Amino acid sequence: MLKILHFLLAITVIGIVLYLASMNRKNIKIRFIIQLIIIEIIVAYFLLASNGGKEIVQVISLGFDYIMQYATEGTKFVFGSVVPNDKFVFFFNVLMPIVLVSALIGILQYFKILPLIICGGGWLLSKINGMGRLESFNALSSLILGQSENFIAYKNILSQISEQRMYTMAATAMSTVSLAIVGSYMQILDAQYIIAALILNMLSTFIVLHVLNPYNQEQERSFEEMSLQSQHKQSFFEMLSEYILDGFKIAIIVGAMLIGFIALLAMLNGIFNAVFGISFQALLGYIFSPFAWILGIPASDMVQAGGIIATKLVSNEFVAMLYLKDHLTDFSSHSITVLSVFLVSFANFGSIGIIVGAVQALDTERAKFVSRHGWRLVFGATMVSFLSALIAGFVV
Repeated sequence: MLKILHFLLAITVIGIVLYLASMNRKNIKIRFIIQLIIIEIIVAYFLLASNGGKEIVQVISLGFDYIMQYATEGTKFVFGSVVPNDKFVFFFNVLMPIVLVSALIGILQYFKILPLIICGGGWLLSKINGMGRLESFNALSSLILGQSENFIAYKNILSQISEQRMYTMAATAMSTVSLAIVGSYMQILDAQYIIAALILNMLSTFIVLHVLNPYNQEQERSFEEMSLQSQHKQSFFEMLSEYILDGFKIAIIVGAMLIGFIALLAMLNGIFNAVFGISFQALLGYIFSPFAWILGIPASDMVQAGGIIATKLVSNEFVAMLYLKDHLTDFSSHSITVLSVFLVSFANFGSIGIIVGAVQALDTERAKFVSRHGWRLVFGATMVSFLSALIAGFVV
């Protein structure tokens, strides 16, 4: 009973915060919000607490394990004996497999399998989320293609999309993660939480946006006006080379960001320890511990959990995931579930620049709008992570 009361209290707090920040309160549709919350609780229970859901997750996880093993063959060929057989090295075990996953996505897209999945799934999502097909289409394409590549699909209609809809699309891209790096996440945290978070975040995004950015649906344009394919005709091997290089670029960019963020955090920890007798991350932990309490994390874990939540927000999810991986024994199983689900999204300040850059290449005016609403985008995407983590913790 206490758990249910805490869940209802936390949902109420999140709802009030979103309501106060809403851009159009009179258009909020309560029916769809309640409907989506119920669906999300059922999905979370199936994936995290039922035997059938766990078996499905194991099969998916096994598939990614095989992909990681095959990726290692390519890595070993290039780096030779530098690649250790019995030791976890982030660059080799986590970053390099992104190249193979990116190539597989390119192959599926070339043969028009992904567009079929995205369009079909978008149509199905639009029937339950109370939003249009464009928003639903965008949710799936963001998940599969990534937050920057995703906007290419709307190149032909971007200038005609309203500002309300543009915010929804940008917020969705920030609230999900690219399929290309899902396998890399699974090398750090339990695959069960990663897979659950992917689906929960999609549903949570619609819930948050129904409150934060509600609007009456405009007349939708047909999917024929959008293209998930390259703007110029490519041969199979030209496409494959492009996706392989894109995957390698992602791996190098993630690696560079980790080097910079982890080094800066270490420096700040050292400075704060020397001056104040407390590390920077510990200080953030105390500041963010109330947020950990809202998520139902036990009092003994709240400060450390608050530090992880803050680390993800000010740096990126990889930095926070690595910290959690190194301190798993410090947390209860419930806290690990909640934090793991919370970390699986692009909700951080660095994502603003990535999304603005992607839109800038296609439409300058829309890029200016996204840039103006950068803080609101991070806020909305972070609330998505909170809602998904809260529901995951409730059903476990």
